[in-house]
Amino acid sequence: MRRENMAYSETASRIMDIAERLARQGGYNAFSFREIANEIGIKSASVHYHFPTKDALGEALAERYTDRFIGALGQPDDAAAEDILRRYITACGIALKEDKLMCLCGMFGAEIEHLPVPVAGKTKGFFQQSLAWLTKAYMAKGETEEQAKNSAARMISTVEGAMILARALDDLTLFDAATADLV
Repeated sequence: MRRENMAYSETASRIMDIAERLARQGGYNAFSFREIANEIGIKSASVHYHFPTKDALGEALAERYTDRFIGALGQPDDAAAEDILRRYITACGIALKEDKLMCLCGMFGAEIEHLPVPVAGKTKGFFQQSLAWLTKAYMAKGETEEQAKNSAARMISTVEGAMILARALDDLTLFDAATADLV
Protein backbone atom coordinates (compact mmCIF):
# COMPACT_ATOMS: atom_id res chain seq x y z
CA MET A 1 0.00 0.00 0.00
CA ARG A 2 1.38 3.41 -0.95
CA ARG A 3 1.36 5.74 2.04
CA GLU A 4 3.35 8.71 0.78
CA ASN A 5 0.58 11.14 1.66
CA MET A 6 -0.56 9.30 4.76
CA ALA A 7 0.67 10.14 8.20
CA TYR A 8 1.98 7.28 10.27
CA SER A 9 0.94 6.87 13.88
CA GLU A 10 3.53 7.64 16.53
CA THR A 11 4.14 3.93 17.10
CA ALA A 12 4.42 3.16 13.39
CA SER A 13 6.89 6.04 12.99
CA ARG A 14 8.98 4.72 15.89
CA ILE A 15 8.93 1.24 14.35
CA MET A 16 10.11 2.68 11.05
CA ASP A 17 12.80 4.83 12.69
CA ILE A 18 14.28 1.82 14.49
CA ALA A 19 14.03 -0.47 11.47
CA GLU A 20 15.63 2.18 9.25
CA ARG A 21 18.54 2.71 11.64
CA LEU A 22 19.16 -1.03 11.87
CA ALA A 23 18.87 -1.49 8.09
CA ARG A 24 21.22 1.42 7.42
CA GLN A 25 23.73 -0.23 9.73
CA GLY A 26 23.47 -3.74 8.38
CA GLY A 27 21.01 -4.17 5.52
CA TYR A 28 17.59 -5.74 5.16
CA ASN A 29 18.33 -8.75 7.36
CA ALA A 30 19.69 -6.58 10.18
CA PHE A 31 16.26 -5.96 11.69
CA SER A 32 13.50 -8.17 12.99
CA PHE A 33 10.10 -7.45 14.43
CA ARG A 34 11.25 -8.92 17.76
CA GLU A 35 14.24 -6.55 17.97
CA ILE A 36 12.10 -3.56 17.08
CA ALA A 37 9.43 -4.52 19.61
CA ASN A 38 12.03 -5.00 22.35
CA GLU A 39 13.60 -1.61 21.67
CA ILE A 40 10.25 0.17 21.79
CA GLY A 41 8.92 -1.88 24.68
CA ILE A 42 5.92 -3.39 22.90
CA LYS A 43 4.95 -6.88 21.83
CA SER A 44 6.01 -8.21 18.45
CA ALA A 45 2.32 -8.54 17.57
CA SER A 46 2.05 -4.76 17.86
CA VAL A 47 4.68 -4.34 15.17
CA HIS A 48 2.69 -6.73 12.98
CA TYR A 49 -0.41 -4.63 13.60
CA HIS A 50 1.26 -1.65 11.91
CA PHE A 51 3.22 -3.64 9.32
CA PRO A 52 1.75 -7.11 8.71
CA THR A 53 4.97 -8.42 7.15
CA LYS A 54 8.63 -7.54 7.01
CA ASP A 55 8.13 -6.99 3.27
CA ALA A 56 5.52 -4.32 4.03
CA LEU A 57 7.83 -2.64 6.52
CA GLY A 58 10.79 -2.76 4.14
CA GLU A 59 8.72 -1.33 1.33
CA ALA A 60 7.48 1.50 3.58
CA LEU A 61 11.05 2.19 4.72
CA ALA A 62 12.43 2.49 1.20
CA GLU A 63 9.52 4.67 0.10
CA ARG A 64 9.77 7.00 3.11
CA TYR A 65 13.56 7.23 2.74
CA THR A 66 13.25 8.10 -0.96
CA ASP A 67 10.58 10.73 -0.32
CA ARG A 68 12.65 12.33 2.44
CA PHE A 69 15.96 12.20 0.57
CA ILE A 70 14.69 13.54 -2.75
CA GLY A 71 12.46 16.06 -0.97
CA ALA A 72 15.37 17.39 1.07
CA LEU A 73 17.39 18.00 -2.08
CA GLY A 74 14.86 20.52 -3.37
CA GLN A 75 14.38 21.27 -7.03
CA PRO A 76 17.34 20.44 -9.28
CA ASP A 77 17.13 23.80 -11.03
CA ASP A 78 16.58 26.31 -8.23
CA ALA A 79 20.21 27.38 -7.75
CA ALA A 80 23.57 27.38 -9.52
CA ALA A 81 24.31 23.94 -10.95
CA GLU A 82 27.40 23.43 -8.78
CA ASP A 83 25.42 24.25 -5.63
CA ILE A 84 22.71 21.83 -6.66
CA LEU A 85 25.22 19.01 -7.17
CA ARG A 86 26.86 19.77 -3.83
CA ARG A 87 23.47 19.22 -2.16
CA TYR A 88 23.56 15.59 -3.20
CA ILE A 89 27.08 15.03 -1.91
CA THR A 90 26.36 16.94 1.29
CA ALA A 91 23.20 14.95 2.01
CA CYS A 92 25.12 11.69 1.77
CA GLY A 93 28.05 13.09 3.72
CA ILE A 94 25.82 14.15 6.59
CA ALA A 95 24.27 10.68 6.75
CA LEU A 96 27.71 9.12 6.94
CA LYS A 97 29.56 11.61 9.16
CA GLU A 98 26.88 12.91 11.52
CA ASP A 99 24.40 10.04 11.62
CA LYS A 100 27.08 7.34 11.22
CA LEU A 101 24.75 5.56 8.81
CA MET A 102 24.84 4.39 5.23
CA CYS A 103 22.30 5.26 2.57
CA LEU A 104 19.32 2.95 3.20
CA CYS A 105 18.75 2.28 -0.49
CA GLY A 106 22.49 1.84 -1.02
CA MET A 107 22.40 -0.92 1.57
CA PHE A 108 19.29 -2.43 0.01
CA GLY A 109 20.72 -2.00 -3.48
CA ALA A 110 23.76 -4.09 -2.57
CA GLU A 111 21.47 -6.98 -1.71
CA ILE A 112 18.68 -6.34 -4.24
CA GLU A 113 18.69 -9.87 -5.66
CA HIS A 114 17.72 -11.20 -2.25
CA LEU A 115 15.10 -8.58 -1.36
CA PRO A 116 11.36 -9.17 -1.53
CA VAL A 117 9.97 -7.82 -4.81
CA PRO A 118 8.13 -4.83 -3.24
CA VAL A 119 11.26 -3.72 -1.36
CA ALA A 120 13.44 -4.18 -4.43
CA GLY A 121 10.96 -2.11 -6.44
CA LYS A 122 11.07 0.80 -3.99
CA THR A 123 14.87 0.57 -3.84
CA LYS A 124 15.03 0.73 -7.62
CA GLY A 125 12.70 3.72 -7.45
CA PHE A 126 15.15 5.55 -5.19
CA PHE A 127 17.92 5.17 -7.74
CA GLN A 128 15.65 6.08 -10.64
CA GLN A 129 14.57 9.27 -8.87
CA SER A 130 18.16 10.09 -7.89
CA LEU A 131 19.31 9.60 -11.49
CA ALA A 132 16.48 11.78 -12.78
CA TRP A 133 17.20 14.52 -10.22
CA LEU A 134 20.92 14.54 -10.95
CA THR A 135 20.34 14.37 -14.71
CA LYS A 136 18.31 17.58 -14.51
CA ALA A 137 21.06 19.18 -12.43
CA TYR A 138 23.73 18.25 -14.97
CA MET A 139 21.55 19.45 -17.83
CA ALA A 140 21.30 22.79 -16.01
CA LYS A 141 25.11 22.84 -16.25
CA GLY A 142 24.78 22.66 -20.03
CA GLU A 143 25.29 18.95 -20.63
CA THR A 144 23.25 17.09 -23.21
CA GLU A 145 20.70 14.63 -21.83
CA GLU A 146 22.97 11.66 -22.61
CA GLN A 147 26.01 13.33 -21.02
CA ALA A 148 23.89 14.32 -18.02
CA LYS A 149 22.64 10.75 -17.49
CA ASN A 150 26.21 9.47 -17.59
CA SER A 151 27.38 12.17 -15.19
CA ALA A 152 24.48 11.38 -12.85
CA ALA A 153 25.37 7.69 -12.85
CA ARG A 154 29.00 8.52 -12.07
CA MET A 155 27.93 10.83 -9.24
CA ILE A 156 25.74 8.21 -7.58
CA SER A 157 28.33 5.47 -8.04
CA THR A 158 31.12 7.58 -6.64
CA VAL A 159 29.14 8.89 -3.66
CA GLU A 160 27.75 5.48 -2.70
CA GLY A 161 31.19 3.91 -3.17
CA ALA A 162 32.82 6.67 -1.13
CA MET A 163 30.41 5.95 1.71
CA ILE A 164 31.30 2.25 1.61
CA LEU A 165 35.04 2.93 1.47
CA ALA A 166 34.97 5.46 4.32
CA ARG A 167 32.93 3.13 6.48
CA ALA A 168 34.92 -0.02 5.64
CA LEU A 169 38.24 1.66 6.44
CA ASP A 170 36.83 3.72 9.32
CA ASP A 171 38.20 6.89 7.75
CA LEU A 172 35.58 9.53 7.01
CA THR A 173 38.12 11.73 5.25
CA LEU A 174 38.06 9.22 2.39
CA PHE A 175 34.48 10.30 1.60
CA ASP A 176 35.58 13.91 1.15
CA ALA A 177 38.65 12.89 -0.87
CA ALA A 178 36.61 10.68 -3.20
CA THR A 179 33.87 13.25 -3.77
CA ALA A 180 36.02 16.42 -3.88
CA ASP A 181 36.25 16.66 -7.66
CA LEU A 182 32.67 15.67 -8.51
CA VAL A 183 31.38 19.23 -8.82
